[in-house]
Amino acid sequence: MKRHATAVWNGSLKEGAGKLTTQSTLIENAQYSFKSRFEQGVGTNPEELIAAAHAGCFTMQLSAYIGELDFEIESIETKCDIDLVDGAIVTSHLTVNAKVKGISDDVFQQQVTKAEKNCPISKVLNAAISTSATLAQ
Repeated sequence: MKRHATAVWNGSLKEGAGKLTTQSTLIENAQYSFKSRFEQGVGTNPEELIAAAHAGCFTMQLSAYIGELDFEIESIETKCDIDLVDGAIVTSHLTVNAKVKGISDDVFQQQVTKAEKNCPISKVLNAAISTSATLAQ
């Protein structure tokens, strides 16, 4: 499987602007700029998109691992916080809230750790990855 996205940039770093489009066109000509990346401008930025990708990938991987154990998943919600420091993504923290019927917290936490290490986006990031997970009763 191969996927692609396209970035087009016009102008200088600080005064210019760009547009991002994904293969599916779910994101189509999404605006990004210096201000949307480093200040409070309108539009998206690469770190936000990585956070979305990591949250989505991790959540699907966790769902797969829990499903392999035959537990019924009501919901899994994951928030990803990315830290960009001195031009590098240095951390990605996943905050997980889940409702899973019949699973113990110990087994749940084991699956969280397994998903943190094995989702494809975790594997590609050169950053410290951490999780905090809450299992609703």
